[in-house]
Amino acid sequence: MWAVALVVLLPTLASGLVGCGTASAAGDGPPSPSPTPAQEAGAAEADEMATDTIRDEGLFTLIRTDDELHFQIPDSILGRDILLISQIAGSPENFSAFQNAGTNLAEQLIRFERRGDRVLLRGVSYAAVAPDTLPIARSVAANSFQPVIRSFNVDSDAQEDGSVTIDVTSFFETDVEMIAAIQGGQRSSFGVRRLDPSRSFIDSARSFPMNVEVRHTLTYEAASPPTQQRTASLSVQMAQSFVLLPEEPMRHRYHDPRVGWFTVSQIDFGSDEYKADSRSLIRRWRLEPSDPEAYARGELVEPVDPIVFYLDPGTPDEWAPYIRAGVEDWQPAFESAGFRNAIQVRDIPTAEEDPDFSPEDVRYNMVRYTANLTRNAVGPSVSDPRSGEIISSDIIWYHNHLRSYRNRLMLETGAANPVARSLAMDRDYIGEAVRQVIAHEIGHAIGLPHNMISSSAFPVDSLRSPTFTAEYGVAASVMDYARQNYVAQPEDGVERFIRGIGPYDHYSVEWGYRVIPDARTPGDERATLDGWIREKAHDPMYWYGPQGYNLDPRSQTEDLGDDPIRASGYGIQNLKRVLPNLPEWTASETPGQGHDDLSELYGELISAWNRYIGHVVTMVGGVHMTLRAADQDGPVYEPVPGDRQRAAVAFLADELFDTPSWLNEPAILQRIESSGAVNRIRGLQTSRLRQLIDANRMLRMQEAELMATANGEAGEGLYTPSDLLADVRAAVWTELGSARSIDPYRRNLQRAHVERLGEFVSDTDSAPNDASALARAELRQLLPRVETAAGRSGIDGVTRAHLEDQAARIRSLLEG
Repeated sequence: MWAVALVVLLPTLASGLVGCGTASAAGDGPPSPSPTPAQEAGAAEADEMATDTIRDEGLFTLIRTDDELHFQIPDSILGRDILLISQIAGSPENFSAFQNAGTNLAEQLIRFERRGDRVLLRGVSYAAVAPDTLPIARSVAANSFQPVIRSFNVDSDAQEDGSVTIDVTSFFETDVEMIAAIQGGQRSSFGVRRLDPSRSFIDSARSFPMNVEVRHTLTYEAASPPTQQRTASLSVQMAQSFVLLPEEPMRHRYHDPRVGWFTVSQIDFGSDEYKADSRSLIRRWRLEPSDPEAYARGELVEPVDPIVFYLDPGTPDEWAPYIRAGVEDWQPAFESAGFRNAIQVRDIPTAEEDPDFSPEDVRYNMVRYTANLTRNAVGPSVSDPRSGEIISSDIIWYHNHLRSYRNRLMLETGAANPVARSLAMDRDYIGEAVRQVIAHEIGHAIGLPHNMISSSAFPVDSLRSPTFTAEYGVAASVMDYARQNYVAQPEDGVERFIRGIGPYDHYSVEWGYRVIPDARTPGDERATLDGWIREKAHDPMYWYGPQGYNLDPRSQTEDLGDDPIRASGYGIQNLKRVLPNLPEWTASETPGQGHDDLSELYGELISAWNRYIGHVVTMVGGVHMTLRAADQDGPVYEPVPGDRQRAAVAFLADELFDTPSWLNEPAILQRIESSGAVNRIRGLQTSRLRQLIDANRMLRMQEAELMATANGEAGEGLYTPSDLLADVRAAVWTELGSARSIDPYRRNLQRAHVERLGEFVSDTDSAPNDASALARAELRQLLPRVETAAGRSGIDGVTRAHLEDQAARIRSLLEG
């Protein structure tokens, strides 16, 4: 057992329990003493309460009157670890894009503790731990003193079973920070002044064997509520779940950063290291073989308790089969870990089948279908912070996510995929996309985070192969943000364009869930787990790349293939094919409809092009991260080879700096806007130019040069900050070598280039190291060329004025 970072209170003295006892039957002992006045008053109060009360027995016995709620807490629950989950049950319109009914706002570990005539609600943390057999456990407790969140008076001490009853009404009807609906910046943005207790109340309370569920409405006075502003009010319904954690925590499994898992982190003061050792435990469900002997022989066995999700009865009939399939698609992955039928999906039972079933019961996991305009889906889970055991999960599919996939399938696959060329896309095809989104969210629910490197495991050419894509989809893991195949060209004959569960997913589930029979402790498992990783270490299909490391061009979101330049090139070719067809593909069959869909699809096509450009920008000054243990050969961090960086800038010169005027399709723009094309191109080019000419990017390139010199590799294929600036200058100012006119797009780009270099020259704090000096050197090289071009005959007046203006700006920057 591990000692939690919580000071243990001394047992309550007997004097604090005066009046507790059981009445004796006649002839079975001495008569009970006469009740004291306090006992008589308590009994009268209990009798009065009983006339109008509703009792609900479960984890706590709930005693409910019209306007009060009491918890009767058994003695066996006092001091036990309870997870308090605060969730939105009902949200107002326009509340938040990602805070809707079903959204968890907080998870907090608590305990109810008896102290005389009070019950304390105390926060608990397992951030610091030590085995309770070690002396240092005392110090851990003393130096991690936990807060008392609330104090409740005990209603009566006359309970025969030693339970205590407390009035919790005000806890749910006043502004208690830990369970509040409005927190942080929302209070400011909505102009919240206070919670109004007269309009805050408990809606319902139910007790189940392992949890208590309370719903309460909180109404705030708000100057700027998200909806119905003249009411100056904001009401949110909250659901509070009190979940009893197992008395004996599940055996944990240590995390290894080379395999992707959600984790809980702790500081282990009982470690043998000469320091307080950090440890991470993976988050996973408790899967135990029903037949350990057969399991040890390598046979597939069913788990004692499978992972079961229930389908929201509000799910539209047409999507229910695909959502069901998305859950069950994980069954083969669990078979890789030795479990058959480990994950299941069921319909909610009827009242006749199970009159006690409730979606609020923590024992039941839900796949919820939410009528909301948010275009997203989420797969949150709740876990035991002591061991990482996942105890509950609710998948949420937002209705408008259908629109996201319809649009992206049209834009990114429409050139090669005839099925995707209509707003009224085939239902089975959209259903397949829904299925894979649900599979992705179930992956989160079973403990898997995003794996952003998995899409780079497949060669770009393989994504153009009908046989390869039919077997593997688009990435080695469904947990990557690799949604559909934008690489396949019309002539390739590819038929599967949508992602699916891949080899990495089988591997990671086996790594996290397979029971290791001969390991007696979590520490004993480490050698076996490390061996499984090393077996796959040389195959990119089994690599893990965490989300958030944005310097590795292999670990990007929404990318495909092992070569961002070629993949983005194919993607842009497909966008060029799709764009002129959008008016036809988005035409409505309903008379009188406008061009809203066309405008929306056009905007998302621009975003797709910008995304492909960004995938290539990341290569410049990029750093590959290959996760390795200390005793594995090879570096963890390696700069992108210089020739690949040079090729990336050449691609950007062609696709970004050479005006992408093809984006300005007249047949579309004349239907959706009166103006804006020039500024749109300017914004796209300027944003990526500024991202490319970046002080931190140049610093990484400089460090790569220093590292190469230290390794005796100086000059061998390096791409330096000076090379980058020179190549960008050549791409942006191609007109300087001749008497050519410069069009408005290019004039905007050239102004942005001078402005960006000028920022480094003028503000050396934003351009540390050599960036400022290099920018000044670039302007010095550029100035005489601009002046010469401005003096040429044969150029138009606007071009001359532009060049003279830029020359003056450069001189001003150089002269300070």
